[in-house]
Amino acid sequence: MRILNLLKVAYRSLNRNKLRSFLTMLGIIIGVASVIAMLAIGEGSNQNIKASVASLGTNTIMVYPGNSAMGGVSQGAASNKTIKVEDVNAIKVNCDLIKFVSPVDQKRVQVIFGSQNWNTMILGVTNDYLSIRSLTISKGNTFTTADDQVAAKVCLIGITVVFNLFGDENFNPVGEIIRINSIPVKIIGVLTKMGQNTFGQDQDDIIIAPFSTVQRRMMSSSIYVNSILASGKSEAQVVDAVDEITNLLRNKHKIAPSDDVDFTVRTQSEISNIFGAISKVMTILLACIASISLLVGGIGIMNIMLVSVTERTREIGIRMAIGAKGRDVLTQFMIESIVLSFVGGLIGIILGVTVSELVAKFGGWPVVISLTSILMSFIFSAAIGLFFGWYPARKAAALNPIDALRYE
Repeated sequence: MRILNLLKVAYRSLNRNKLRSFLTMLGIIIGVASVIAMLAIGEGSNQNIKASVASLGTNTIMVYPGNSAMGGVSQGAASNKTIKVEDVNAIKVNCDLIKFVSPVDQKRVQVIFGSQNWNTMILGVTNDYLSIRSLTISKGNTFTTADDQVAAKVCLIGITVVFNLFGDENFNPVGEIIRINSIPVKIIGVLTKMGQNTFGQDQDDIIIAPFSTVQRRMMSSSIYVNSILASGKSEAQVVDAVDEITNLLRNKHKIAPSDDVDFTVRTQSEISNIFGAISKVMTILLACIASISLLVGGIGIMNIMLVSVTERTREIGIRMAIGAKGRDVLTQFMIESIVLSFVGGLIGIILGVTVSELVAKFGGWPVVISLTSILMSFIFSAAIGLFFGWYPARKAAALNPIDALRYE
């Protein structure tokens, strides 16, 4: 009953200064809303990255030239040329745990059709590449092994290339001749639309051609390849498949067990973990920045409560004179502080969820609002009220009743 009375007193006190109470809560409201929104955006991005990487296949294996830490110095994937066409053939013949394998040569090219031109990326691959990436054809057909053997001037194009060359993504360009770096190439198929990936890259802005076509007609080298893309027979065997490829390439490149390899083997799970860790760090950083607003809100509560103690010194003296104890005054001011942070936290949660939904709807950003982030923000805001309300409440409880009654 005594707590109920103290709640009523706290309500009347805060209600007398509605605007001041609201402005005091504003820091908590903004802080809680910011934390929830930042965590929702960060977690949404994290899950979207993992989903995007997983869409490439959980048993996908990539082999790049150059060691990621050769000689103690970080090397880029294309820092040197060490992967050869014969390495691809060796993997295909000798690696029992590999289901599909394709060399990959890529470069930026200028594509021309009539008066239209477009700058895009061309990939030189074998048919296995389509199986590894689970790519399908919406119009026409894919190229054959025979096309690859004779370096046939044929290609598959993405929807974005169709739109920019022919003006309509629904147009059927199969059979049309385009010029790629002045080389006439026949379109034999259109790739099914894939859209943007997690990093905002347009996956439909691409041309795929037989590997030998790109290597012989457009690349400067007919020996080396940019990278190798492979697929294990099962997800459970990916680790063993990586070891199998690593051992094979060590032998092919005559690298001693004690020496650094001149290639890098990566799996989709490794890439997913790397980006997941980066996203997690960014989410924590954003949440920490947003939490500063909560601390500012707590300081605001302390400031207003100190002002309130000064303004109500005579009231405190009267209450103590008629029998109120120091702990009653302490509890009263603590309740007022907690109510301010509690109500501010509730409003902040509603605002944070609303902002997150608006960002998802109008900004197109992936968001994931978790119950954990809501509870964490709410508990944090309540703790702010307790922590920053303690000193003003303690100061009020320590007042001398006689001095308080004389206060003007």
